[in-house]
Amino acid sequence: MGGRAAEYGERVPKSKNTFSSRRSRLVQRAVHAGWAWVQRTGAVTAERPGRLRFGAMGTGTRLAFPQGTVFGEPWIHLGDHCIIGEQVTLTAGLMPDLDLGAEPILRLGNGVVLGRGSHVIADTTVTIGSDCYFGPYVYVTSTNHSYDDPQVPIGKQWPRMEPVEIGPGCWIGTGAVILPGARIGRNVVVAAGAVVRGVVPDHAVVAGAPARVVRRWTPTEGWQPPLRTPAPTPIPADITPEQLLALSELDEQSIKALRAIEDAP
Repeated sequence: MGGRAAEYGERVPKSKNTFSSRRSRLVQRAVHAGWAWVQRTGAVTAERPGRLRFGAMGTGTRLAFPQGTVFGEPWIHLGDHCIIGEQVTLTAGLMPDLDLGAEPILRLGNGVVLGRGSHVIADTTVTIGSDCYFGPYVYVTSTNHSYDDPQVPIGKQWPRMEPVEIGPGCWIGTGAVILPGARIGRNVVVAAGAVVRGVVPDHAVVAGAPARVVRRWTPTEGWQPPLRTPAPTPIPADITPEQLLALSELDEQSIKALRAIEDAP
């Protein structure tokens, strides 16, 4: 009998330690609250720059914490309402503590968003126009290794440097690489993983490595090749958050009834 009880006893679930579980939840909440406080406190703004002294930093601009490598700040100019994600590298010059002259080396326009883990390396001038959006892990550099001398290790040869310019309104996809000398026009889409060099015209979509124009808009022909899906309809400016919430709760039958009312003569 005792052996059978022991056998069945192994299958009986152990009672949970309610106190231990509650304590774990409290610790988890405390950790999350502490990290949120660290992120808020460690963020860099014009009012709270910490150790960073940028040549210019506009209203509403914020560098999320933790920051990546940042040096040459006096030659970095950031516009208004920029969002710099976590672990973003921003550098001006080949190394810290250089005198780079009177003019800025790295310039971001207003409303620029740099996604988490992106790198902008400005050994010579890099200009990013207003309202450009970068996905995570984008790499922009004005410097590339040279390999002219086959007898010298590539890392020891003097690099080539060419300015980079990205026009306003561009969308740079995740993991894209923008190489020295790139001049990207206005409202350009750079596909994820693309490697861009040379000149990209306005209103183009580029993809691949090396990147090539795969679609372009012109005033006479529109988008060529034509877009496969219709343009999204923007939310009207007078719609309130409460109205949007009410719309999200409508079922399919209610939506059909509303459409029928709209279509009625």
